Amino acid sequence: MTDAGERRTGAVPDGRPVRRAGEHEGLCREIAARAREVPGVAGLHPGAFGDLATPVPGGRIEGVLARGAEVRIGIRAVMDRPLRETAEAVRRAVRAAARGRRVHVSVEDVAEEPGTGEGGARWGRP
Repeated sequence: MTDAGERRTGAVPDGRPVRRAGEHEGLCREIAARAREVPGVAGLHPGAFGDLATPVPGGRIEGVLARGAEVRIGIRAVMDRPLRETAEAVRRAVRAAARGRRVHVSVEDVAEEPGTGEGGARWGRP
């Protein structure tokens, strides 16, 4: 705790501390929103073991994990273009919101059609 009663949850590489849990939640929500807007992204994915998620009061932000100097994002991609291009587009789209953190994007699943979120049937996932 700081003198003002704020919880310190870490610092970003540019030296600016993240002082409130709510600020960290806002950062992750902004990254998630920007990633979802990228063409070729059907949605975010928490990973095979659910580890690509940020715990927040009342739930989780699935598909985004910001910890220390890096951000990990899991996506469900559409096969309308090469998966590497989609991952790179996500990386570019969230770079500013990540505030200097390294951004890692992994394609965790593939959707059959844009916006359906369908895919993963081979592994028994919806």
